[in-house]
Amino acid sequence: ALAPMYLGLKAVIAKSFARIHWANLVNFGILPLTFENPADYDRLTQDDEFEISGVRKALSEGKPVKLRNITQGFEIPVQYTMTERQRNVMLAGGLLNLIRNQ
Repeated sequence: ALAPMYLGLKAVIAKSFARIHWANLVNFGILPLTFENPADYDRLTQDDEFEISGVRKALSEGKPVKLRNITQGFEIPVQYTMTERQRNVMLAGGLLNLIRNQ
């Protein structure tokens, strides 16, 4: 999770995650998302650009998130599975920020 953090990634979208990788992403404030329909992965191409709007509001309210493919012009439903504490970690920008702010 350190490399994605230093690359400036805000979210990682995958078919699935290893549990430790998922936890590391959350702790570093990187949103781990999975496809609601794993077949949607095959609709994406390497040079596609994506946008995820309203993430902060969706996380704070526990609502779903949509991935918008700007290049191809369609939306894909993605999901996150987090406890309230994990959502608070994400909203704080990572575990260190949460601890610092408490």
